[in-house]
Amino acid sequence: MMMASTFSRHEEIAWRSGRATQASRLVAEETAVALSYNGSTHAVMMATPADLEDFGIGFTLTEGIVERASEIRSIESIPGELGIEVRMWLDGDRAAALAARRRAISGPVGCGLCGIESLEQARRTPLRVANGDIAFHATDLLAAMQALVPLQILNQQTRSVHAAAFWYPSSGIGPVREDVGRHNALDKLAGALRGEGLSATGGAVLLTSRVSVEMVQKAAMIGTPVLIAVSAPTTLAIRTAEEAGITLLAIARDDGYGVFTHPHRIVLPSHPLLCEERRSA
Repeated sequence: MMMASTFSRHEEIAWRSGRATQASRLVAEETAVALSYNGSTHAVMMATPADLEDFGIGFTLTEGIVERASEIRSIESIPGELGIEVRMWLDGDRAAALAARRRAISGPVGCGLCGIESLEQARRTPLRVANGDIAFHATDLLAAMQALVPLQILNQQTRSVHAAAFWYPSSGIGPVREDVGRHNALDKLAGALRGEGLSATGGAVLLTSRVSVEMVQKAAMIGTPVLIAVSAPTTLAIRTAEEAGITLLAIARDDGYGVFTHPHRIVLPSHPLLCEERRSA
């Protein structure tokens, strides 16, 4: 549900085509969100103050703090003068495991690995996704990316937030989540999928951002076989998607996209190399 606190109107002097005029603009809110477990703060992220329970659950899942959402006993959002605390209580075993690996993260919008304690944590081996034999028509995935645009309600108003959504071939786009941080948007989507009891193994994650390694790692934790994004991937993101068994599509434009890994899931009948790989997969 969109809340008024996700944006506000600000006055500006607009200088366009050599002319200065008085104008106003809707601007996205950005708030410090503290994620705490069993009374201790674990991470502080700058985020859009909406869908914060989805954010808390999704972050907890994609960071591997729990394996199942049911291991989070309770969750609530507590607003304060300096930001919002998303307060979660974990089952005893998970709380003990988290205490053993306790780390503090202060994550600005553009960074998804701030506060990592070791190189091993930054380059962790991704989970390998299932559904190696599932396939989607190339034009359907392109149409899905185009259909996402009018569903980005906050971005239509502010032009400053990212979106993450999930698409099913039989029913179209399901949950859509937006945030000033691309990692936050994907975590919110992960939480929404779990909250609605939806499986991620039969469709694709849609992103309006670039694809860095941590985005692929989070997608692998979600379990999606296909990840498609508007912007380009990094080389490490491509290698990680290859390891995870994820079909990575990127640089999605009106006329198509690039297929970087596991192309056997994409039906392009006119391409002989794809047909050969599909037969051998």
